[in-house]
Amino acid sequence: MNEGKVFSLYDFTALTKWIDTGLHHAMSPFWAVITELLIIGVLILIFYALIGLFLVYAERKVCAFMQNRLGPNRVGPFGLFQTIADLLKLLFVELVPIKNADKFLFNLAPFIVIIASFMAIAAIPFAKGLHAIDLNIGVFYVMAVSAMGVIGILLAGWSSNNKYSLIGAMRSGAQIVSYELSVGLALITVVILAGSMQLSVIVEAQRDGWFIFKGHIPAFIAFILFLISSTAETNRGPFDLAEAESELTAGYHTEYSGIKFAFFFLAEFMNMFIVASIAATVFLGGWMPLHFGAWAAGFNHVMDFIPPFIWYIVKTFFVIWLMMWFKWTFPRLRIDQLLTLEWKYLLPFNLVNVLVMAFIVLMGWHF
Repeated sequence: MNEGKVFSLYDFTALTKWIDTGLHHAMSPFWAVITELLIIGVLILIFYALIGLFLVYAERKVCAFMQNRLGPNRVGPFGLFQTIADLLKLLFVELVPIKNADKFLFNLAPFIVIIASFMAIAAIPFAKGLHAIDLNIGVFYVMAVSAMGVIGILLAGWSSNNKYSLIGAMRSGAQIVSYELSVGLALITVVILAGSMQLSVIVEAQRDGWFIFKGHIPAFIAFILFLISSTAETNRGPFDLAEAESELTAGYHTEYSGIKFAFFFLAEFMNMFIVASIAATVFLGGWMPLHFGAWAAGFNHVMDFIPPFIWYIVKTFFVIWLMMWFKWTFPRLRIDQLLTLEWKYLLPFNLVNVLVMAFIVLMGWHF
């Protein structure tokens, strides 16, 4: 197949370069960069809001399906406007001041949580040439900035002057710090296979086959371990000990109301979207279509006509559906079971899996 013609119809590189060149011709380099940053920021804000609202709706529908219910079906067609109605309600709810709370940290915490997810989403390649920044340490960057969200959670729990909030924050801190190790090791397994931490390079390396297939059994094991660990890292059920309603009211955001509560709520869904995007990018080929070898050239050519952004979205929402399936299928773990799962099972499995993948790559046994 002529690789030079593949995806040329859907390559956004020429468009982004044209915008960059046009801005630099129209204004000074400083203002051109500022304008580009503003454009990217507004686009990410819009995307963030739309995806967040849709995921809340999808969560309700998936939950209803699992429990043999209908879910939202009154406000708008198929209940599509129910989430918007809830957002408007949260926007106009009174912000209740908390007596004896540390006001500065209490107000700062939700912004830290949501800014961390904003920073992480900037490095994700949505299609060829369609990403805010293409860092050569993209995997490391996403892991680093997404882990900053726990600072906001710890601040929220401590500054609320509420014992339930503090317990929830301490649980979340222990949980995220623990499972961050397994998330990192699962990604290192793929980095060894790809030979790079740059997300665009990792996607390009999957042009002739996704890593979940090319990397043999270790890549598939790393995918499963990443799913479990990232579900725990985002405080999703059955690992939602930090906000266990039956024990801690609402956990670390018990004392929050209105738009501040909405920030925590939205950040949780966006963190789920980010880890699903990373899973789709490093294991399932990102925006790359499904290709089999040269013997399936006709099938590969047909797959090339589907826009890369559609491939990326479908793969990401498939992983999100798996995470929602986990939440509404398995009962919540106890905190000791949660930490035992990580330190006694997932971490040793990951360490062995990294060594096996390194050996396979060294011997050249991967596809």
